[in-house]
Amino acid sequence: MADHFEYRHVVGFEETNLVGNVYYVNYLSWQGRCREMFLRAHAPEVLADVLGDLKLFTLKVDCEFFAEIGAFDELSIRMRLTELRQTQLEFTFDYVRLDPAGSERLVARGRQRVACMRGPNTATVPTPVPESLVRALEPYTPPALVRPRWSA
Repeated sequence: MADHFEYRHVVGFEETNLVGNVYYVNYLSWQGRCREMFLRAHAPEVLADVLGDLKLFTLKVDCEFFAEIGAFDELSIRMRLTELRQTQLEFTFDYVRLDPAGSERLVARGRQRVACMRGPNTATVPTPVPESLVRALEPYTPPALVRPRWSA
């Protein structure tokens, strides 16, 4: 089993700029898409909870670029859990260009910090990370990441 959740994406023309490389904001969009597809595949009960009053607020996002990519490049966006706190999670995202011959090249790496919140939009308060989400993330969590004392 892989130590990451993988979302595959083929770059389209609409994601490139005038000189033909991918516009930077798309990398951040792909982080969100990868996270959503993870929830769809492995934590549908969390998605149902989001339709209720659970909110997953993105607090911080960044991306470091190592190589350019362009239209029709195939990417593997690989998400791993890197930090688990009582009400927050942090993920890393490796953007890997897949060559038709089978080789891979890391083209960027991103991070995202997410807070779990509940309540109406004008009065949200922090809430513990749902246990179902913690369980769904276990296969994508480095062994060195120790679960906090507050969790079972």
